[in-house]
Amino acid sequence: MTRRVAIFISGGGSNMVSLVDSMTGDHPARPCLVISNQPDAGGLAKASAKGIPTAVVDHRPFKGDRAAFEAELARVVDAAKPDILCLAGFMRVLTEGFVSRYEGRMLNIHPSLLPKYRGLNTHARALEAGDAEHGCTVHEVTPELDDGPILGQARVPVLPGDTPDSLAARVLVEEHKLYPAVLRRFASGDRSPIYLP
Repeated sequence: MTRRVAIFISGGGSNMVSLVDSMTGDHPARPCLVISNQPDAGGLAKASAKGIPTAVVDHRPFKGDRAAFEAELARVVDAAKPDILCLAGFMRVLTEGFVSRYEGRMLNIHPSLLPKYRGLNTHARALEAGDAEHGCTVHEVTPELDDGPILGQARVPVLPGDTPDSLAARVLVEEHKLYPAVLRRFASGDRSPIYLP
C-alpha cells in the first residue's frame, strides 16, 4: 500500500523538493499535500509546478490563538488523508494537542546533531561552542521541542573560518540526502535510524 505524505513548509521548500523528488519508482510513499503557514512561501509554487496539491493556513489571522490555528491546520491536513506528516522548515511550534493527534506519524528535520542545540540558531551555537562537527537530525515529533526518537543523522566537519552561513549551507546538502533516506525507510515500516557519514 502506497503511503500518503503531507509536507509542511514555511519558506522556499528545498527539503520539500528533495522529499518529493525522491518519491518515485518503487518508493513506498507519494506526496498528497504541501501546506504552509505563509501565503508567499516560495515552496508552494514549486509544489504546484510538480502537480502536488497545496494549501495555506496563515497563522496571522488567528492572532495568537494557537488552538484555533491548529484546528484549521488539522482540518485541511485531514482532508488530504495523509499517512505520514513531514515538517520541512515549518516555522511554527506545534502544541501537544496537535502533535498527539498524529503521534507516531510525524517527522521533522532539525539542523543540529540532537540532542545538541534544540531550537533556533543552531549553526552559530555550534561554532560558539567550538564543536569539531555539526550536522542534522531527522526525528519523530513529540510534544517536547526537537526531542522525539532519532530516525537519522548526518554529520559535517566544522572547518576553520566557518561562519553560520557557510556551515548551514554544508548541512543543508546533507539534509537533502538524509530526509529522503529516512522517509523511504519510515514509509516501509522501518524505524531503525540511518547514520550518514
